[in-house]
Amino acid sequence: MGGKITYFFLATVLVIVFGVVGLEGVLLLLTGEPAAMGMGAVAFLLPCIGAWFLWHNTRFARDAHRLAHVLEAEGGLPADEPPRTPGGRIDRDAADAVFAERQAETEDAPGDWRTWFRLAVAYHDARDTPRARKAMQRAIALHDKKPVRTA
Repeated sequence: MGGKITYFFLATVLVIVFGVVGLEGVLLLLTGEPAAMGMGAVAFLLPCIGAWFLWHNTRFARDAHRLAHVLEAEGGLPADEPPRTPGGRIDRDAADAVFAERQAETEDAPGDWRTWFRLAVAYHDARDTPRARKAMQRAIALHDKKPVRTA
């Protein structure tokens, strides 16, 4: 629950910053000076791009959380099995072993969103965030019966 509160707080602060920067951009646009108008256009455009990224990240997190709840209700959530270092990080060799199991499971059932979800968790445990995100996006698409892009 603490993660949700932190995310909501930071997203709210970010939206406020977007508003301030966008307002400054409008004010710069209204000056009539070419250099200020150029800076104003950029200052107005950056919050739009930032809001787009914030929306897509929020939607991704919401969808991944929804799938976790479905998988938990089915009893298929992966156990937090890998041993951890004294600092709390997952042991790299153990994470790699779990990853190999999850990858084989996904290769056996490539159309099952559950295997892709578990593979995404294994990628995350192995500290491969970009591939974890792609695997989770695929799990979400398979669950929602949307077309899946293949690499």
